[in-house]
Amino acid sequence: MQMTDFLGLLGGLALFLYGMQMMSSGLEAAAGSRMKQILERLTANRFLGVLVGALITAVIQSSSATTVMVVGFVNAGMMTLNQAVWIIMGANIGTTVTGLLIALDVGELAPLFAFVGVALVVFVKKPQLQHVGQILAGLGVLFIGMDMMSGAMSPLRESESFINLMSTFSNPLLGILAGTGFTAVIQSSSASVGILQALANSGVIQLSSAVFVLFGQNIGTCVTAVLASIGTSRSAKRTTLIHLMFNIIGTIIFTSLFITFPIAHVIDGTIVLPGEFGQTLSNILPSSPAAQIAMVHTSFNIITTILLLPLGNYLAKATTRILPELPGDQEGQMHLEYLTPVQVSSKDGGLGVSAIYMDQLQHELRRMMTMALNNVEASFRSVLNRSVDEQEKMDQVEEYLDYLNKEISLHVSKLIAYETNEQASAVISSYFTISGNIERIGDHANNLAGYTQMLLRRNIYFSDEAQKEIKAMQDICCESIGRLLDLNASSQPWLGQVAALEQRIDDMTAEYRTNHLRRMKDGTCSDEACIVYSELLTDFERIGDHVLNIAEEMAKVREHI
Repeated sequence: MQMTDFLGLLGGLALFLYGMQMMSSGLEAAAGSRMKQILERLTANRFLGVLVGALITAVIQSSSATTVMVVGFVNAGMMTLNQAVWIIMGANIGTTVTGLLIALDVGELAPLFAFVGVALVVFVKKPQLQHVGQILAGLGVLFIGMDMMSGAMSPLRESESFINLMSTFSNPLLGILAGTGFTAVIQSSSASVGILQALANSGVIQLSSAVFVLFGQNIGTCVTAVLASIGTSRSAKRTTLIHLMFNIIGTIIFTSLFITFPIAHVIDGTIVLPGEFGQTLSNILPSSPAAQIAMVHTSFNIITTILLLPLGNYLAKATTRILPELPGDQEGQMHLEYLTPVQVSSKDGGLGVSAIYMDQLQHELRRMMTMALNNVEASFRSVLNRSVDEQEKMDQVEEYLDYLNKEISLHVSKLIAYETNEQASAVISSYFTISGNIERIGDHANNLAGYTQMLLRRNIYFSDEAQKEIKAMQDICCESIGRLLDLNASSQPWLGQVAALEQRIDDMTAEYRTNHLRRMKDGTCSDEACIVYSELLTDFERIGDHVLNIAEEMAKVREHI
């Protein structure tokens, strides 16, 4: 192999990888945030999960990227481990699209794709069309790089040493290790499969050796997700383990098949089966080495998915056995502290089932309320001190409140569907309303904290009088929410006290608006400070409204218990 061939190989590889990156970026940009939204709203339906995983991976052209996204969702508590199983299975199917595109052998049209794509990127101003142009340009550059690699590697067919090296991959273990290592380095199975197809097209590697490298590439693609799971929760690590187990099981199955039977030789035509069936098969099977690799790659992922689809929940259980929950594992992630999964027997129709969960719901709501109280206090403190030091922590608590509200709502919807007792149904409905109101208090606290950034960005200062008023708002808000945590809560005198506090908040809001207008007239308050203070008063008043809503629902609960 001469230096010019080596440089051609490097240039072709660079164009191939860059084209793939361009195409993936364009596809992802065109899809926007819809991929994440689809994943977040995914149901527990296994077939839908596989379909969604396949489609999203086909769009972004990276099973690793999809798995990393899923690891993130599981880590955040937005997706269960069982849901993640189906997404990962689908991702392995979706990643075969690049190999299939290469197998179509449209290399002659590559310059046209590149030209049209670049023209759209350069001359069209509409963002959506620019994304389409980026996809076409990436596809064209990918095929040009593929042709360059194939041409540069053609002389290697005459190199005895290189042929000997490639022939060692006929050893299944060496082939799998080579595929795993190479894909782990470039962190893209789509790219590594494409490079393998280029080698096969050049005639430097036979299908009988390439298949074992291909199986190893499926394992190597798990490395990105493994790296992404470092420092995440136990559940997120189990998600990565599922991805790894899927590909290892598939590799064991297919390696055993290809060792036991001459499947590779039948596909590439070295062995032609006798009779009419053999003739039909030879007409159906592709003759192009790239197409043969694409077919094996697609078959590997589809067949492995079909075999493991009924066993998905068992895979999840197996990972739980391998990585059991340890003390303190949930401390750093969002989780339900008291609520347990709702188990309803179809025989009794769920009669009285909610009684089991009443105490759990009450404790979970108290926990949620404590978090909201801490965020309200911190948000006022942030405004008074003009400090964003606690902003990140407050954002995390707000996200946690959203998560708890969602999970409590799911539990309540399951309970109320089976509960036949009218009083118990009323209590469950009240708990649902309380959860929503606590979450809204968290939203208003988040709004208050957001004003701090505006104060700093625009160099806005409140007058001394306004600061005293803000401190008074903080005190009464904390007192009101604190009353909701009172152990004697929901008694009649208690409800009157909370209602009096809410009325005091309304009176303070009206009084402070009057003072605010006076300061505007006197010129002691800047225009921008007036706008921020007016918004702050609105959030202050709304917090009081939600506190009263919660107190009234808690009083209803007491009546029914």
